[in-house]
Amino acid sequence: MKPRVAALGLDLGRRRIGVAGCDGLGLLATELTTIKRSSFAQDIEALRQLVNERQATVLVVGMPYRLDEGTMGKQAQRLEKLAHRISSALGLPIEFVDERLSSVEAEELIRASGKHPSQDKGAIDRKAAAIILQRWLDGQS
Repeated sequence: MKPRVAALGLDLGRRRIGVAGCDGLGLLATELTTIKRSSFAQDIEALRQLVNERQATVLVVGMPYRLDEGTMGKQAQRLEKLAHRISSALGLPIEFVDERLSSVEAEELIRASGKHPSQDKGAIDRKAAAIILQRWLDGQS
């Protein structure tokens, strides 16, 4: 039997953080919430509440590698620094997942459900976080 995975998936953006969680078996990622970014301390407090509620033991963060060669650009380098600060503040290990096109995929899924992504940017962030976490979960089995 596979050990229980308690991971939080994060889609870190400049304005919002999309958050996803997984089921008790670590098989299925689900959208949880979108945190509107303010100060680092307030962002950490909101994340800490989710970590405690979900008893999370690992953070899974989407890394925006370049589309052409899969290397890290300036955005990915900034995100990596932020992710390590968050990891350190929460005292949790961090795993990075290639998030290329996760937001595009999220928008397509939202459109397919009959909604318009432009009306709720937070929905894109939540859905992208779930896609990121699902990619990681799939790689664990």
